[in-house]
Amino acid sequence: MRILGLILAGGQSKALGSLVSKRASAALPVFGKYRAIDFTLSNMVNAGIRKVGVLTQYNPRSLMDHLGSGKEWDLDRKNGGLFLLQPYVSQEGYYWYKGTADAIFQNMTLLRRGEEDYVLIGSGDHIYKIDFSQVFEFHISNGADITLLVKEMDETYDLSQYGIVEMSGNRIIDIEEKPEKPKTNVAFLGIYFMNKYFLMELLYNYVTKGETDLLTIIQSQLDRLKVCGYLFNGYWRNVKKGINEYFRINMDGLKKEVRGELFYRYGKIYTKLKDLPPPKIGGTAIVRNSILSDGCIVNGNVENSILFRGVNVKAGAVVENSVVMQDTVIEEGAVVRNAVLDKEVLIRQESRLVGKDTIAVLEKRAVL
Repeated sequence: MRILGLILAGGQSKALGSLVSKRASAALPVFGKYRAIDFTLSNMVNAGIRKVGVLTQYNPRSLMDHLGSGKEWDLDRKNGGLFLLQPYVSQEGYYWYKGTADAIFQNMTLLRRGEEDYVLIGSGDHIYKIDFSQVFEFHISNGADITLLVKEMDETYDLSQYGIVEMSGNRIIDIEEKPEKPKTNVAFLGIYFMNKYFLMELLYNYVTKGETDLLTIIQSQLDRLKVCGYLFNGYWRNVKKGINEYFRINMDGLKKEVRGELFYRYGKIYTKLKDLPPPKIGGTAIVRNSILSDGCIVNGNVENSILFRGVNVKAGAVVENSVVMQDTVIEEGAVVRNAVLDKEVLIRQESRLVGKDTIAVLEKRAVL
């Protein structure tokens, strides 16, 4: 089965505030050394997909620097490989992506010229681990025109922020986009699988008439098409949902069961490698239930926290329940609690940053 992977990674999320002022949400750092896009991209590669297009738009530089040639995902190849697909300007005008369907339609050349039979479409800002080969088998065995991944959501998800589906057996019979009063707790996860030529036909028929969103197109065809829902039961979160969700995801990474699912099932999660020494823990340090990445130097107290590469926590400093990004320095006697610190932040001696009712956030290169 020859499959083209498409990753939608051009989204902007105002709910993430300063964390996405210089990067796309798909480029958000997570779990110490990864980026959000690593999960969908690695899932595709682990399923045998060798040609992936990443559709970028908003603040793409950080994302493009991270992906590079695709070497870390074994996608730096002559046949197939990694394609970074951006909006462009021509003599005819500006081609800013207007929606998911429009974004794919503008890159139809990648579909037309490829030899793939199927297309798997996912989002670059979702954190999950899946064996996609099971989805492919489900699609074929059910004779589906389109398969959407869905999940039964518990009380930790705000259902009004998702597309809610109603099913009859494996078949999806209704989709409500962000309803105030959801009929079910089954949500669409933003992942589509279908025949490539069928997708091209849909796009030609609807985008040329002004429809720009792929899910809206599918909603209008539920009576005519067999749209099936593959029920995913694993861990799944969306970093784009805001600061609290981003914080929750990283804190979940401290849980043994979540780490086991994300990093030890169905293959590796690949990321861009950096040549840094292992973390150094000094004699005055106390470290509990935390992730310390390569290049970190810790001489203070770190608890229930994630330190990204190159973070320096000096003697007498306290870091609790926090996410501290790359090359941040926390000086002697400083306290950081319930916070997210972007890259290259400086917390001076004896300073305090404590989130109480909300998570405290400091933007890149901030000084406190």
